[in-house]
Amino acid sequence: MKTVHAQRMAIIDLGSNTARLVVMNAIPGFSYHLQDEIREVVRLRQGMSQKGLSPEAIERALVTLRLFKRFCDSTHVDIILPTATSAVREAANGPAFIEQVRREVGLNLRILSGEQEATYGVLGALNEVALTQGIVVDIGGGSAQISDVRDRRFAVGVSLTLGTLALTERFIKNDPIKPSELEALQSEIGRQLDGVTWLGKKSGPLIGLGGAIRNLAKIEAARLAYPLNTLHGFTLRRASLEQTIDLLRNLPLAERQAIPGLRTDRADIILPGALVIRAIMERLKVNELTVSVNGLREGVFFEHFWDHFSYPVIPDVRRFSVLNMARTYNYQKAHANHVRYLARRIYEQLIPLHGYGMAERDLLDAASILHDIGTIISYHDHHKHSQTLIVNAGLPGFSARETALIALLTRFHRKGRPELLEFASLLKEGDDILLTRLSAILRLAEYLERGRNATVDDVTVTWGDDYLRLTLIADEYPAVEVWDAQRNALPLVEMAFKRRALLDSVAAPSEWHHSAR
Repeated sequence: MKTVHAQRMAIIDLGSNTARLVVMNAIPGFSYHLQDEIREVVRLRQGMSQKGLSPEAIERALVTLRLFKRFCDSTHVDIILPTATSAVREAANGPAFIEQVRREVGLNLRILSGEQEATYGVLGALNEVALTQGIVVDIGGGSAQISDVRDRRFAVGVSLTLGTLALTERFIKNDPIKPSELEALQSEIGRQLDGVTWLGKKSGPLIGLGGAIRNLAKIEAARLAYPLNTLHGFTLRRASLEQTIDLLRNLPLAERQAIPGLRTDRADIILPGALVIRAIMERLKVNELTVSVNGLREGVFFEHFWDHFSYPVIPDVRRFSVLNMARTYNYQKAHANHVRYLARRIYEQLIPLHGYGMAERDLLDAASILHDIGTIISYHDHHKHSQTLIVNAGLPGFSARETALIALLTRFHRKGRPELLEFASLLKEGDDILLTRLSAILRLAEYLERGRNATVDDVTVTWGDDYLRLTLIADEYPAVEVWDAQRNALPLVEMAFKRRALLDSVAAPSEWHHSAR
């Protein structure tokens, strides 16, 4: 069996507006996490003419690429995967620039075609969102890629010159934009989208990625006082987008730069991106877009990470997302799996009482696996640390609501009365009851595995109008587990299910005492 070692992989994305470097620590096919990231605005397309990239833009790019290369060398990166997109692809002097980078910087930039750019964007998104079919749009500085996804695969895509920087330089000469400029800009967007004849015939969710879309989402998040520190699964609503467009079209640049959530270096070019998204929503007849924080760079990474797959997309993104986080934070696999087993057994037997289904069980499963990851920070208050890690890192494949619930379940797996805390705005009616019931089940399972040695093999649950009986299956009396569960878990079980909770075992205490002698 081939041994797979950890690798440090760097992906460089030289875009029309921004150059990005991401460094991933990865064990291919097993786990990964983002180790570092550098972002630099280069405005490579700025001043581009028939002769190609301007000398000033080339110099900005060279300075940035030298920085990236030195960083990779000094941090002992194993693999560097450098790419360039529409600006270099379209420039007359693009090949000469590529050779200059190779000679002066020591990087072999790979120029991606429009279809390759779209494909990598889809690969990045599909390894983050649980999308079976729908539309993926990636808006960059020079171009926009629109892709159709069918059966979790890239089906067809198109690259259009609808990048934020390209459209700004072509149509916006005044601050703020004049009505005539706005009309001409919208007309061009419509003209290019009309050429994508299949777009209006498609259905399914809309997934958005790229710097412009992430920044539009950050504006909305700031407006909502969004409680998660990640945009994984964030929903950008059309009504909010319209509000943002009104702000951007009417405010001068100095005032746009003060809009909460908007990056100052995007304030001058963000409006065209917002208009492109709105126009796509109109054609698809959808009122929301789900944000993917992954994109082209992650797509390039996953092509290597899943190189043993015929198609580099994980089939079950939710399951892998949980396992990847657990592995990143060195979870205790045997303990976590047994807690999940006991929690699931209790949950399934109580279905006639709580009435929940597979979706809710998935949340319980995820929390069972992740409940102790906070111990990597400290055992003390590790339930709080687990919540913090989930809230900050996010869980690809899960919605914002689901992520918040999983984080809260880990928060209350040991003690405390479950409450929605700062996440109430993300949750829906009845989620307070759901949280209490799932927390009770998880807490009970945790204390029934208190010794971390699977002393309790199984549990059966029976109930009447005023009682709930839990019978533990064990080879010997689980004294520690019974003692701790009675003190720390049963009160919450009683509150959640409004019944007196009784705990017994098929192995009697006398048997335990006898074996102890």
